[in-house]
Amino acid sequence: MKKLELGRKITSVVMAGAMTATALAGCAGNTPTATTAAPAETTAAATEAATEAPAAEGGAVSGTFTGSAPGIHGDSNPVTVTLTLEDGKIADVKIEGPGETDGIGSKPIADFPEKMIAGNTIQVDAVSGATITSDAIVKAATAALAEAGLKPEDLDSIEIDAAVEPQEDMTIETDIVVVGMGGAGMTAAITAADAGKKVVILESQVMGGGNTVRSTGGLNAAGTEYQSKNEFTEGDGVEKTLKTAATDWADNKTITELAATVQQQWDAYQASPEGYFDSPELMALDTIIGGHGINDPELVDTLTKNSAGAITWLKEHNAELSSVGAAGGASVKRIHRPVDAEGKTLSVGAFIVPALTKNVEERDGIEVYYNTTANKIIMEDGKAVGVVAEGETGNEITVNAKAVVLATGGFGANQEMVEELKPDLKGFCSTNADGALGQGIKMAQAEDVNADVVDLDQIQIHPTVHIDEGGNAHLITEGVRGDGAILVNNEGKRFYDEVATRDKVSAAEIEQTNGTAWLILDQKMIDGSKVYKGYLDSGYGYTGETYEELAEAIGIPADAFKETMEGWAKIWADKKDEEFGRTSFSNENDLATAPYYAILVTPGIHHTMGGLKINTNSEVINKSGEVIPGLFAAGEVTGGVHGGNRLGGTAVTDIIVFGQIAGNSAVDYVG
Repeated sequence: MKKLELGRKITSVVMAGAMTATALAGCAGNTPTATTAAPAETTAAATEAATEAPAAEGGAVSGTFTGSAPGIHGDSNPVTVTLTLEDGKIADVKIEGPGETDGIGSKPIADFPEKMIAGNTIQVDAVSGATITSDAIVKAATAALAEAGLKPEDLDSIEIDAAVEPQEDMTIETDIVVVGMGGAGMTAAITAADAGKKVVILESQVMGGGNTVRSTGGLNAAGTEYQSKNEFTEGDGVEKTLKTAATDWADNKTITELAATVQQQWDAYQASPEGYFDSPELMALDTIIGGHGINDPELVDTLTKNSAGAITWLKEHNAELSSVGAAGGASVKRIHRPVDAEGKTLSVGAFIVPALTKNVEERDGIEVYYNTTANKIIMEDGKAVGVVAEGETGNEITVNAKAVVLATGGFGANQEMVEELKPDLKGFCSTNADGALGQGIKMAQAEDVNADVVDLDQIQIHPTVHIDEGGNAHLITEGVRGDGAILVNNEGKRFYDEVATRDKVSAAEIEQTNGTAWLILDQKMIDGSKVYKGYLDSGYGYTGETYEELAEAIGIPADAFKETMEGWAKIWADKKDEEFGRTSFSNENDLATAPYYAILVTPGIHHTMGGLKINTNSEVINKSGEVIPGLFAAGEVTGGVHGGNRLGGTAVTDIIVFGQIAGNSAVDYVG
């Protein structure tokens, strides 16, 4: 594989020749990326160790060898693999990853040893949803082999009969069946179980989490206790939104009515400016303007008025989101994020999924079936009364239930479906989980179910996706820009408001040379977030002690870049962006603390706004506009909430708010 070296880069301490597990859905193209290489002294040490490795009769190596590689938190908390070889065969594998996420990274740590021993190979397929840890294990095992003087291909791998012992068909009786174990599904299941109902969850993948576990930003909520702890400096953002509503959306009744309400709230706040200004109505206004005015107003109203409650609910379930920042399309700071003991921000998905999973596992009323793919909704007298699914060995599993909750996610990983609905997205990368194939939508569209759909052609691309040298896509959270980062093109210049809505930033980015941009951060930003530091530890970035040095490293004009950065310093200080109209500025991060960093990004398929048509009770609506009794849906499988474009941080709001509603509505229906 050819590596394109652009200059000084961030390196991860892994052995050369490490096999890379798939990160996100593979991408086509030759986008230049930062690459990963081992320091010369590391390679030399491995060579010396290999020379001294004990050899059994015939040259086969025996002994115990250890290697490590950066894990989810980078070099500061590596994954370590210890291999015991007997005559060149793997006899034992021990994997340690104390910093890996419980319930996510712990899955490959538990599963890989048996697979490596059985197949006499370290080349084990990544666990979907735990690809960073999977990748780290393979790299660490490669380093351990190098210590033994071996490469992965030197092992005589054994063909393993992957077939699991066939299971018999089975029938399960329950009150409520939830299809999908992402954030929406787990929220619905927990809510229903806490109301005393028996719940069965069917999950198509080996573990839960879905797209939720990949969410790195946060949860948008208006009027929370955490917002009130921040100084309000976003008046220009509110004014800009009200002006946009008046000038661009005067013919949209929903937007004009919301704007009138927000104007009254804003006038009252300015007359007596106490606390932090935000409201469900302002959040709704942002959401509908961002969604191109085609959102379902009632669903948005339900979303925003219950958003603060979602924060409370998560806190009650041991998933507190206490840090508030800015995100694209929001007039004010309202994206809520988790922090560690040091106050550094964490990825929201990797934080809440383990917490929700633990809540699911602790409840006796919930039973989970993994590797089980639902394919049919059972209808009886026009009512949903269960589902039929296929088990891991192809066996048929029938779940008879009094209510069905669909939480199967969107279809962003179904390239064929994406291209059919939106041909211009052919060849784009995807940040979606493997299970985001649109199964729930297809099941509900069956003739006997007759569910209606809305906005299926509304598919979002995210502007900051990093593509590694293997063609794998890695989502870079929108929070980076909200926390103060800027985007520059390959000419070293800013080209758009970085915290505008994703569709607009992506469109502007596509117009730049190579359809790419550089995301610029400084050391202060890295020090404040484990998420951002993790990007560098994973080898995504380049660094420079000065503007000129960073420009040289990434191959852009140094003079232009220096002028851009010096110009940004004045913009940040004045809180005025005359050229592009940015109104959201981090109060702390001015991009002036060396060293400086750059990550190459490009747009990628991220979210499907369209899906099943629901009402505010999360009941699925048929093509005649009637409720389908017993059928509920929540999360990305539904449409109408986000309209033509989703704001960053609102998907997590969606899954928690409507997950609770779906669970409660199913409980009420069952009685």
